[in-house]
Amino acid sequence: EQLSIASQKEYDAIYAKLNDAKLPPKVVRVDKKGKQRNPAAPFTTSTLQQEAVRKLGMTSDRTMRTAQSLYEGVDIGGQTIGLITYMRTDSLNLANEAVAEIRDYIKDNFASDYLPAKQPTYKSKSKNAQEAHEAIRPTSIGRSPDSLRDHLNIDQMRLYEMIWKRTLASQMSPARFDTVSVDIRLSSDDTLFRASGQTLVFPGFIGVYMEDVDDAEEEDSAKLPPLAEGDILPVDKLYGEQHFTQPPPRYSEASLVKTLEEYGIGRPSTYAAIISTLQAREYATLDKKRFMPTDVGRVVIKFLNEHFTRYVDYSFTANLEDELDEISEGKRDWIPVLDAFWTGFHKLLVDKKDVDRPGTEILEEACPKCGKPLSKRLGKRGSFIGCTGYPECDFTRSLGDEEDTGEARKELGMHPDTNQAVLLLRGPYGPYVQLGEQEEGVKTKPKRVSWPKDLPLEQADLAAALKLLSLPREVGTHPESGKKVIVNIGRFGPYIGHDGKFKSIPRTDSIFDIGLERAVELLAQAKTGGATVLRAIGEHPDDKAPIEVCSGRYGPYVRHGKINATLPKDVTPEAVTLEEALELIAARAAKAGPSKAKATKKPATKKVAAKKTTKAATSSGKTTTAKAGTTKKATAKSTAKKPAVKKVAKK
Repeated sequence: EQLSIASQKEYDAIYAKLNDAKLPPKVVRVDKKGKQRNPAAPFTTSTLQQEAVRKLGMTSDRTMRTAQSLYEGVDIGGQTIGLITYMRTDSLNLANEAVAEIRDYIKDNFASDYLPAKQPTYKSKSKNAQEAHEAIRPTSIGRSPDSLRDHLNIDQMRLYEMIWKRTLASQMSPARFDTVSVDIRLSSDDTLFRASGQTLVFPGFIGVYMEDVDDAEEEDSAKLPPLAEGDILPVDKLYGEQHFTQPPPRYSEASLVKTLEEYGIGRPSTYAAIISTLQAREYATLDKKRFMPTDVGRVVIKFLNEHFTRYVDYSFTANLEDELDEISEGKRDWIPVLDAFWTGFHKLLVDKKDVDRPGTEILEEACPKCGKPLSKRLGKRGSFIGCTGYPECDFTRSLGDEEDTGEARKELGMHPDTNQAVLLLRGPYGPYVQLGEQEEGVKTKPKRVSWPKDLPLEQADLAAALKLLSLPREVGTHPESGKKVIVNIGRFGPYIGHDGKFKSIPRTDSIFDIGLERAVELLAQAKTGGATVLRAIGEHPDDKAPIEVCSGRYGPYVRHGKINATLPKDVTPEAVTLEEALELIAARAAKAGPSKAKATKKPATKKVAAKKTTKAATSSGKTTTAKAGTTKKATAKSTAKKPAVKKVAKK
């Protein structure tokens, strides 16, 4: 029978008895049961995005962009080789040729018991899987991650390695465990401690790849050492903890993708776009890798649930996806489906066009400034209290200010130089200090400075306010331009200003203590965007502006003004010439569009020979090389959209 402790007094008595126990902890029972764990299936789009979030910390959008580059191909030994199969798929199937190659690889590189006698098969659990393509796999299992390390960037390498390992593991033998339950006696009475866990007997696929899980999905998989009945255990520490039942965790990006798939919402090609839209429109934000609904999101949900109930129902979305699938398969005519949808939806739109704006609620409270009713409103940064007399009356305060910090307006004292009142006020962007009152009929506003977010409002006094009102502060003259360098606090926090340019001040620096040397250093970082200039290789013939070779987050590139052009993999930063740099910059400007192309004309330089090899990935993973002038059949659709930019050959 499991012990339940109902009070602190009961806990104290049990703890004291166990702490005073004379008997050493002894194992009195060991119960073992064998079980096996099968490998995870090869990746679909959904599981690839989930696992990339968990293992690599990559967003769904970033994962799909990286997978696209692996699918389109990278330059390896003068050939453009596609490294993975199509990455928008809900199928768990692998081509027979690929399975045969994988099994041969396991046979040649692992002990015999790592290769199952029969090939594992997997069945999709998705409600409306189309299975039009294979699962995501390497085009050839023989291309190990180590063999490609010099040809891939960091994101490509990490994602390819994960796909390669998962595919290989999916065809290996299950792992075998002993699940163990151990009873331990610590005192002379019948009080027992029980530990449960598992011990690994045979690693199988785990030797190559282990799937991650979300917090809510974690199993009781604590690792226990081998124990036998009668073993005496050393005591490291006796401790007690109070636990509370926790609510279900909020969605992570991985668990949200999984739920979308389970409900039949969206398609492999749209999961990343759905999540990006939620964030771009600020319906939800990521906080500690968990999605938190914003005020905007809550209002939108409430509005749609009240007025568009049918269209936000999970079953409606899933059923519509099914109908669209049938249209794509030729089983249903598209006109009746769209007509049935649009007729009802359009009528509802017309009926709802005059409903009250969501997020606005009239309050039973008068504006302290003009006497008109106040209302709860929704702004870009969330809900706030505002006057219904806007724009004639501009009174606002943050939602919840009355409860959190007392009154919405507080007089801190008088300014010693101007004899004006120093006020602590609250607006839609948070608290701020103000010098003097807003005079009626005067358009010029009093001086205002935002209250720093890292400074508690409890510390709001006259001295702190005067210090803030002394801003902006001049820290000196810039040694290069001879112009003033100032520091100030804006809507988005402390910043440095110089010659029309601005740089946020890190939290590790104090706006009141930062000196000229540190300010110039931070401004220099803003100017280069954190990039490192490796060398200058000359001037552009049109505007005489310098052309530099830089090292950035994604590798080396050449820079001319605001135009950056990535160096091809076969051109090193040390070897690139001015002629090559000019051609790369001109090509990048043309690709960027008319605005940049107009600013940078393509110089009349000698054309640099480009390699003209293409490839086609077969289902078995083999790569064939075609002569110049042929097109890559497998990716003709994507390559047709790209501008014809010549590749610079290494000299």
